[in-house]
Amino acid sequence: MTFVQSSTRLPCGNRVLDLARTHVMGILNVTPDSFSDGGRFSQLDVALRHAEAMVAAGATLIDVGGESTRPGARVVSSIEELERVAPIVERIHRELDVIISVDTSTPAVMRESARLGAGLINDVRSLRRDGALDAAADTGLPVCLMHMLGEPGDMQDNPQYQNVTTEVGEFLAERMAQCATAGIPPERIILDPGFGFAKSLQHNLSLFKHMEALHALGRPLLVGVSRKSMIGLALNRPVGERLHGGLALAALAVVKGARILRVHDVAETVDVVRMIAAVESAE
Repeated sequence: MTFVQSSTRLPCGNRVLDLARTHVMGILNVTPDSFSDGGRFSQLDVALRHAEAMVAAGATLIDVGGESTRPGARVVSSIEELERVAPIVERIHRELDVIISVDTSTPAVMRESARLGAGLINDVRSLRRDGALDAAADTGLPVCLMHMLGEPGDMQDNPQYQNVTTEVGEFLAERMAQCATAGIPPERIILDPGFGFAKSLQHNLSLFKHMEALHALGRPLLVGVSRKSMIGLALNRPVGERLHGGLALAALAVVKGARILRVHDVAETVDVVRMIAAVESAE
């Protein structure tokens, strides 16, 4: 299927995201077990202060996650996830001028987050959980569909591809078609290639190199590689020493047309985006 991007304006609840330029999405994990910052922001006031700092640093979106999707992560109940996510979504919506993205695959969390002011559903499972398609459609919010094979608990068990970029594109096109059937039109969709999800280092590098091929789907791309193992493996760096590699990938992603960068290090990434924009706008 071929999809054409007809507008750069993406309504996100009571705000609009202008995808004519690249935006920085700040990561806010309200989980005890995320790979990089697990447990740091599980207290409501601490999480809100971190969200404030990311907005002040230039984040246009804050991505709130209540279920870790690192390799080997355990599944949490919908009640537990909702108890983590709902209070911070409500506070951010009330106190900060920013689009709230909710990183969830859970229908109940989608519905309640939308009611509390979220503007985007970001689902690593591409709305494949039972009831997720209908829940996302009912919210009227845009959704980000991500490529992943299997589940976080087993996704890194020897993933295989004949051509990773082609297969990621085919998967995302199929999910877009399913969304259309459920009442979610293409203009409400963002696509995420799923770096680090069911992919080896070589899969990730090849997919990043050929990312432009995914523009044929006609929808804006979200890229999330911040602090991920592809940087650690390529550079032999632990999680705490992956900033420079992540900024290199952020710059490459902008050049390759990504419209949202999902990152932990907001201020540094905003500088990368602004510097590229300054050069591109020069005479």
